[in-house]
Amino acid sequence: VQLQASGGGLVQAGGSLRLSCAASGRSFSSYAMGWFRQAPGDERKFVAALLWSGAGPNYADSVKGRFIISRDNSKNTVYLQMNSLEPEDTAVYYCAAARAPYYTGSFSLPDFGSWGQGTQLTVSS
Repeated sequence: VQLQASGGGLVQAGGSLRLSCAASGRSFSSYAMGWFRQAPGDERKFVAALLWSGAGPNYADSVKGRFIISRDNSKNTVYLQMNSLEPEDTAVYYCAAARAPYYTGSFSLPDFGSWGQGTQLTVSS
């Protein structure tokens, strides 16, 4: 599957932004989708993910209560609504698809095999 992330930009602390990730190729609706982020000098880290059905959204503690992941299988798109943004949220955000269909694991990074190109989010204080 090919993934194209968009929606990043520059936003002030406390603001909101929504990222989108459009998928093409294999059956999008069969795959768990996730968002990860990587800050300069840091490793890529889990942000949020949800199952192929849209069930079981899971969030990193650092974004819980502020970010919402959702998907629209009719549009082959997964979203990340980001609210109450903090400077610490500054990073390149990547969307990813699970390696196997109907995945039900713990959303660890190695379980994701297709990656988008990343979109930059910068939160100013």
